[in-house]
Amino acid sequence: MKIEFVASASGAEALAVLVHEGRAFHGAGAGLDTAASGALTRAMTNSRFTGGSNSTLVVAAPAGVDAGVIVLTGAGESAKFDDLALEAAAGAAYHAVKLSGATSLTIDGSGLTADQAARAAFAARLASYRFQKYRTTLKPEKTPSVETIKVVAADVNAAQAAYDRLSPVADAVEFSRDLVSEPANILYPEEFARRVKALEKLGLEVEILGEKELEKLGFRTLLAVGQGSRRESQVAIMKWNGGAKGDQPIAFVGKGVTFDTGGISIKPSDGMEEMKWDMGGAAAVAGLMHALAGRKAKANVIGVLGLVENMPDGNAQRPGDVVMSLSGQSVEILNTDAEGRLVLADCLWYTQERFKPKFMLDLATLTGAMIVALGLEYAGVFSNSDELANNFLAAAPKVGENAWRMPIPAAYERHIDSPIADVKNTGNGRAGGSITAALFLQRFTNGVPWAHIDIAPTAWVKDSKSPTVPDGAVGWGVRTLDRMVADSYEA
Repeated sequence: MKIEFVASASGAEALAVLVHEGRAFHGAGAGLDTAASGALTRAMTNSRFTGGSNSTLVVAAPAGVDAGVIVLTGAGESAKFDDLALEAAAGAAYHAVKLSGATSLTIDGSGLTADQAARAAFAARLASYRFQKYRTTLKPEKTPSVETIKVVAADVNAAQAAYDRLSPVADAVEFSRDLVSEPANILYPEEFARRVKALEKLGLEVEILGEKELEKLGFRTLLAVGQGSRRESQVAIMKWNGGAKGDQPIAFVGKGVTFDTGGISIKPSDGMEEMKWDMGGAAAVAGLMHALAGRKAKANVIGVLGLVENMPDGNAQRPGDVVMSLSGQSVEILNTDAEGRLVLADCLWYTQERFKPKFMLDLATLTGAMIVALGLEYAGVFSNSDELANNFLAAAPKVGENAWRMPIPAAYERHIDSPIADVKNTGNGRAGGSITAALFLQRFTNGVPWAHIDIAPTAWVKDSKSPTVPDGAVGWGVRTLDRMVADSYEA
């Protein structure tokens, strides 16, 4: 999508005008309505459009206005107008005309600050995302026609400068969405690692560890997950050195199970195709590192991705196996479909041991129990550090990503105690499944401040209610993590 900032809306194919609840125009809307002899007001009066968030009304070619179509887009209550309300309005405007045949959409930002004008462009770009690289027979009328977003700005140069700061984050969200959208026959661990390695062009340092190196280092619980697959397991280590030399880094760890059959504890066939997105945590961490490098963040940051495929061949691990982890703790495998925690266990231990970070935060599509607990719109947050949890929870609502803190009571530790090993990889039945998974991970943090974000409910959406989030891959976590780093950890 091409983004332009312009001084005038003259000659716009489609012109989006913000309208607040109560049918109150924002910016140039009132002037346009006057020029159109009240046609815009009459159109609103004769419809159910009131300016509510995520609503639009298209008015075709009103006389007196130099635009092919006017899109009235709801900005919600004026007293509550913020970045998220603006993003929703800009995204909704894009969706109102994307299949219209117009090649450009102009958004009236004349009543906005330069930062807000940039935010409108950013939102329209996120709204325009589609993963259609494998579509070969899509009819033209089903293909979005809008190729350019223009935003009218009082100060074009200031708006462009503000957008230049946001654009790397949009790049990163798109990168993460692409990773999650890819089918597993295309994006397997080695291919994921190659795509991450290509980010060195942004200034990241990327190290890839293959199975020989991982075996030598002792990543046995991670390797046990992938030993039933013909695809080689990988660990990708990404470094962004944007802070002061020698400053202690912060670290993010992502679960990257590129396809999860469940292994020998095989999943039901119904819905198994969705398990291509069981690498959503790794995609979020990769997206974060992409964003930090793209905007030259002033922080030292480590990203570690555990990349495996969980398959059920004759070499696969079995329920009842005992595996020695990198930490030296033995793990009894009761269910091979509780595999993500095995991947993260070795990655967390390696990260704290090698990099000595201020904190570790992991993201993972870890448990179906998280969906049972919170539904499909909230991620769960588990942490041994109030400061870290609060910094994450403060950042999430600023970018429209929902998260809720969950308990990790010590009393539940007994549910993952094993009679023959140091720990078992599942609790006692269905009760508290997300909590016992988090408690399992905590045993591999060595006391380092840590947070675990279970994004099983949020990594993929089937019926998105947000104009800037498509059905399918969300790229959930990229914006929250980037905002958290910017607000709490940059120099």
